[in-house]
Amino acid sequence: MNATPHLRTWLTLLRTPRFASVSLREQLAIHGGIDAVHAALLQRLAELPPDTRGWLERPDQRRLDADLAWLEHPCHRLLLCTDEDFPPQLETIAQPPIALFVAGDASLLLRPQLAIVGARAATLAGRTYAGAFAEDLGHAGFVITSGMAEGIDGAAHLAALDAGLPSVAVVGTGPDRVYPRQHHALARRLAAEGALVSEFPPGTPARVDHFPRRNRLISGLSLGTLVVEAGLQSGSLITARLAAEQGREVFALPGCIHNPLALGCHRLIRDGARLVETAAEIVEALAPAAVAMGRELAGRLDRSALPAPGATAFEADPSRQALFDALGYGPVAFEDLAGSTGKAVSDLTSELLMLELEGKVEALPGNRYQRLPGY
Repeated sequence: MNATPHLRTWLTLLRTPRFASVSLREQLAIHGGIDAVHAALLQRLAELPPDTRGWLERPDQRRLDADLAWLEHPCHRLLLCTDEDFPPQLETIAQPPIALFVAGDASLLLRPQLAIVGARAATLAGRTYAGAFAEDLGHAGFVITSGMAEGIDGAAHLAALDAGLPSVAVVGTGPDRVYPRQHHALARRLAAEGALVSEFPPGTPARVDHFPRRNRLISGLSLGTLVVEAGLQSGSLITARLAAEQGREVFALPGCIHNPLALGCHRLIRDGARLVETAAEIVEALAPAAVAMGRELAGRLDRSALPAPGATAFEADPSRQALFDALGYGPVAFEDLAGSTGKAVSDLTSELLMLELEGKVEALPGNRYQRLPGY
């Protein structure tokens, strides 16, 4: 990313004390651009709090230079709310972020995501369940999103990555900091094979109040949130509550009544969360929302950046072309597709979901599929 004066202005305002994202969004709506917002603030410095005024008058240029140096890395990006590919699902949440610092593949934020969260002091069984669900849901086409914490979060990230699938971590520090410290190796893998996301600028340390803010992004990015293990005081219950408030699905795994880490999940189920025992139940519940999300994105993004209908999306992938050919032009049962293509059930489910998201295939009653007109 080029170190333009325009970008330096963004970074200056993102670091301005007492100037929250909501305020910055309001000013953008009034003035129409970041440079105009900055100019307007400079004109009324006397009205601003002392620390806000002091920063705007004398911003720390070395800190801004360090931010720009971080952004010079080819896999680092400042994703702005004014960018066409800013994740639209975040626009509808309370206190939407104004910008996101991303290390890794920012396009993953536009794919259907499933959050898996739970206890830091998880049991071995809980970590095993988290990993199994992460792998199955990843193969079904969902990007696994979590907070890179110990326990359930880390197990979900690792299972996805070990299966060759991407994963997204939303962190409560700057994108260049690792918390907890023992997850340095995991953070490197996430940046290389998935994405690390933060609304805090580089160098920001972990603070207690950062994690509820992080949790609203985990749930807001995701179509649904699965809680695997959680005590009654678990921060995962905050994520689940935020997901429900954001209109997202909440899923919970039941557990032994004698396990204190099952009590939070049981409370969620009593309060209306879906009790689930298999990943297939989650896929079934979220598939319509995933398809709707794909159609919304297709309308939002520049169509010139998308593959030409019916051709180039498959030419680079003979496996997907074979599936498209097997679909023919009439409804085809899932088991017939599995037999004719020789694909594993998990791979076939994932590819069909992606074709639905691209608007090329429609799922029909009776576990059947067919091409949509024009493809």
